[in-house]
Amino acid sequence: MEKASVLLQKNLAASISAKQQLLQDAAQLAEFERAAQDVVRRYRLGGRLYIAGNGGSAADAQHLAAEFVCRLGAERPSLPAEALTVDSSALTAIGNDYGFEHLFSRQLAGKASAKDVFLGITTSGKSPNILKALEQCRSMGVTSIAFCGKDGGAARALADYCIIAPGDSTATIQEVHIVLAHTLCECVERALFFD
Repeated sequence: MEKASVLLQKNLAASISAKQQLLQDAAQLAEFERAAQDVVRRYRLGGRLYIAGNGGSAADAQHLAAEFVCRLGAERPSLPAEALTVDSSALTAIGNDYGFEHLFSRQLAGKASAKDVFLGITTSGKSPNILKALEQCRSMGVTSIAFCGKDGGAARALADYCIIAPGDSTATIQEVHIVLAHTLCECVERALFFD
């Protein structure tokens, strides 16, 4: 059995490497800049943020929604944000009646407007329910952002903005997604309340 400390060193090195790769990727940094500016613009128009993902990314969606609604840093007014992963009645009804791939698109169809933003989190870029949600956004004129991994998958072509987290493992990609999520919230807080 590999020693726990050795495994930890490997995982820390992979996490650091992924973050350094993103730090040096000018195209991805520019894409994140544009996405963050668009989220700020949508909030100024009275919009809200909808977020979704599967598994660990569903937990990340809830985590990020909480940061927007409560606060990340300094005291400030609440911002409207909702994780589309928490309403068990809606999720089970949609999943049962329409199929799992429609979990988020059906909610967006009933909730979102053109002044809103949808953030889909998918480590593979291929999650069918995230792809359907991105298609729904496109049909409604809702701005969409995808946090992905690998090569961005099909989400890359469907999202208005696609930020790809470097990393070979799902865990490393998810760690980068959390940095992206916290930074997005911090950018919005600063722009709306502290600049």
